[in-house]
Amino acid sequence: MIVLLSVGPGTLESTMTEDLSPAERYAAARRRAAEQATALASFREMYDFGLDPFQIEACQALEAGKGVLVAAPTGSGKTIVGEFAVHLALRQGKKCFYTTPIKALSNQKYADLSRRYGADKVGLLTGDNSVNSDAPVVVMTTEVLRNMLYAGSRTLLGLGHVVMDEVHYLSDRFRGAVWEEVIIHLPESVTLVSLSATVSNAEEFGDWLDTVRGDTEVIVSEHRPVPLFQHVLAGRRMYDLFEEGEGHKKAVNPDLVRLARMEATRPSFQDRRRGRSMREADRERERRQRSRVWTPSRPEVIERLDSEGLLPAITFIFSRAACEAAVQQCLHAGLRLNDEDARERVRALVAERTASIPPEDLHVLGYYEWLEGLERGIAAHHAGMLPTFKEVVEELFVRGLVKAVFATETLALGINMPARSVVLEKLVKWNGEQHADITPGEFTQLTGRAGRRGIDVEGHAVVLWQRGMSPEHLAGLAGTRTYPLRSSFKPSYNMAVNLVEQFGRHRSRELLETSFAQFQADKSVVGISRQVQRNEEGLEGYKASMTCHLGDFEEYARLRRELKDRETELARQGASQRRAEAAVALEKLKAGDVIHVPTGKYAGLALVLDPGLPAGRVGGHRGFEHQDGPRPLVLTAERQVKRLASMDFPVPVEPLDRMRIPKSFNPRSPQSRRDLASALRTKAGHIPPERARKQRSQAADDREIARLRTAIRAHPCHGCNDREDHARWAERYHRLLRDTSQLERRIEGRTNTIARTFDRIVALLTELDYLRGDEVTEHGKRLARLYGELDLLASECLRERVWEGLSPAELAACVSALVYEARVGDDALAPRLPSGGAKAALGDMVRIWGRLDALEEEFRISQTEGVGQREPDLGFAWAAYMWATGNGLDEVLREADMPAGDFVRWCKQVIDVLGQISAAAPAEGSTVAKNARKAVDLLLRGVVAYSSVG
Repeated sequence: MIVLLSVGPGTLESTMTEDLSPAERYAAARRRAAEQATALASFREMYDFGLDPFQIEACQALEAGKGVLVAAPTGSGKTIVGEFAVHLALRQGKKCFYTTPIKALSNQKYADLSRRYGADKVGLLTGDNSVNSDAPVVVMTTEVLRNMLYAGSRTLLGLGHVVMDEVHYLSDRFRGAVWEEVIIHLPESVTLVSLSATVSNAEEFGDWLDTVRGDTEVIVSEHRPVPLFQHVLAGRRMYDLFEEGEGHKKAVNPDLVRLARMEATRPSFQDRRRGRSMREADRERERRQRSRVWTPSRPEVIERLDSEGLLPAITFIFSRAACEAAVQQCLHAGLRLNDEDARERVRALVAERTASIPPEDLHVLGYYEWLEGLERGIAAHHAGMLPTFKEVVEELFVRGLVKAVFATETLALGINMPARSVVLEKLVKWNGEQHADITPGEFTQLTGRAGRRGIDVEGHAVVLWQRGMSPEHLAGLAGTRTYPLRSSFKPSYNMAVNLVEQFGRHRSRELLETSFAQFQADKSVVGISRQVQRNEEGLEGYKASMTCHLGDFEEYARLRRELKDRETELARQGASQRRAEAAVALEKLKAGDVIHVPTGKYAGLALVLDPGLPAGRVGGHRGFEHQDGPRPLVLTAERQVKRLASMDFPVPVEPLDRMRIPKSFNPRSPQSRRDLASALRTKAGHIPPERARKQRSQAADDREIARLRTAIRAHPCHGCNDREDHARWAERYHRLLRDTSQLERRIEGRTNTIARTFDRIVALLTELDYLRGDEVTEHGKRLARLYGELDLLASECLRERVWEGLSPAELAACVSALVYEARVGDDALAPRLPSGGAKAALGDMVRIWGRLDALEEEFRISQTEGVGQREPDLGFAWAAYMWATGNGLDEVLREADMPAGDFVRWCKQVIDVLGQISAAAPAEGSTVAKNARKAVDLLLRGVVAYSSVG
């Protein structure tokens, strides 16, 4: 008997070969010699740990010349396969590009590969940095490689392998198309290595890769190298989410189920005592209730994890402000997770990494509060932080000098920052439109950070108890380990001109039809076609059942349906007329009008601050005023400043009175809102709202309704004893016929969808003289060099010379409108703009966008489908202008009212687009190219200029 775990490699080999014949021993020796001569053998010697079976399988496929798709959990070591591609390319004398979705991950990978292969062999290309770009191994963001492919860069010569890390990013609705563009357009000679999180349709994605890239091996591993245990922390007790059931099946912990049931049946203290004074007995009862179960505070959670040896931990909080607040709460609670030696090491590393920050900026950036947290081993991590600060937090966490990090979900996206434990405060987050439950995929991504390979024996995911929590729902999230990969691919204007220039229209159309989006759409059509066949069989049965011996029941059913439709239409017209009247009344409102909001969340007395019809928003294009009617900004009697919608005004509204709005009124100031709301209540609180008068129904006087009712009564089938029975079958027939027609339209809509969108884009570009058949005009060649969401708007601004004569700072302000998007909605007053030429140019940009928007509507190019030009956002123009004119960081951040990290990120995006504009603008007879370069120099200073490499 051989015990594999207790036998060394040499002993095991001799034991296994003792019973072999001489021929078999010779064959085994030949195999060993062949294995030792492979690239994989020399690669394995570079690591002090053995490779997992899925890693070996993927590496062997790569060495055999195949492409690979590796789908494995976070932290399983799938990047080893990417590093083998680097090793293989260097061994073969070829180049390897290693692409990542975010700059932080590119910087991290660049540092890792530089340490392994030497800085002379590794380069870095991101939107911010270019280091040794001619090296045989170059780490870059995916967008950089896409731009290279379209530009036909000479850097692509000799390219042997491309690694696409985090390839599941192609599901991202904003940037996902870039991944598909790269996969489709890479030369056939390049071997593709795709590394993905565990997705449920890896085989489908692999089939597509096989179609567009050739022989591709799909390797799926759902094994976590470090086991993950799920818990719920309620009050002082840590519950296991699962317990072992029969046959080793996991069952939800019955203690948790009982706790949830008990909490659901017990009314909350607030429900029982709302509006009444609290007696001492009530206080005591509330204290006893809270002593049994409660949601622990953030310091309590960290102390509990520390006492159980579960640090370092990442606590995910879906709010930047809450992350910062969490750090302050831990500091005020006196938490100290570092000893004096660790504090000294923290201070030394922070001093080294922040040495380039001017001393006068440190206070503005909250440096000293940040440093105090780091010294105690506590930090926040979110996109609003300065990139340098985030990188320091990441480095200290990996070194074990920061033990508790409060982070938004952006930390879960790729950065190598594993922890022993992960804490989720809530299972709900804001998705940009509403508060929604996190998906199984998001839960997997977040909790995947728990458990450090080679350090921890096990990882722990802890969810904090919240009133109303369902243990079964949580178990469903934790038990679903995969999620499907869905393409977000859509053609863009820039993509269209680049494709036509390289391949012509016909070949471009064929290429787009090879996208993963079209691949998935075509596969879904098969199931829909089967459903149509089943429906047609059902229609025949329904038709037989509704047959009437007195006459044509199908005709009779049609008359009844027409009557119902006419009545519904008249009711709709009445509602539409009331909405139109309400919209006309809203358009007459002025700032200072006191109104009564008739319905909705903010019903009641309100003061109009802004009527919601900004100047320049006219012309019939699809702005929000012309889609949804005016959107007045009001102050309610409850001190809330809100932008209302037409749905809040189902009936016309008339001003009850008028008030003067003080010039000093600041909607962001609680005191200012309180004072004005008090004055509003005093002025008009006693005025009762007008009651809406009921109107006579249109149906009573409608001739068509009268005609249909007469025809129904005169029809032979009207006198049938089984009339209502036949009518039920007729209604089923009609419903199924309508459903079948919808399915047939879906089939038609999903066939060649990408190509049809491309055709519309090409038609619009032809109308604007960017394309003439297969020829790309000079205007089109300029558009080909402009990448971004508002590529066509930028090109039209260059074409109409909107930016000529602007100073570099004014140009920076205008270009900011092409990249900036406010994080919050439109519940704010008009943004401050630079005066003079910049203000006029920004107005021209909005005017041009309005013309393009109307043109897109004409050519059926819809922004809701992810294609087309959104309205330029002027919210960053003043901040960009101030920074470019040399104002201090303190003043700019105060005026911009945004965190330093956001400010830096938007500045870098403006710099990126300014670089594109300097390359695309005419070299002669124009000042734009020269001023764009000067604007880059003006913006690239202070906090914006700090290098992120190293």
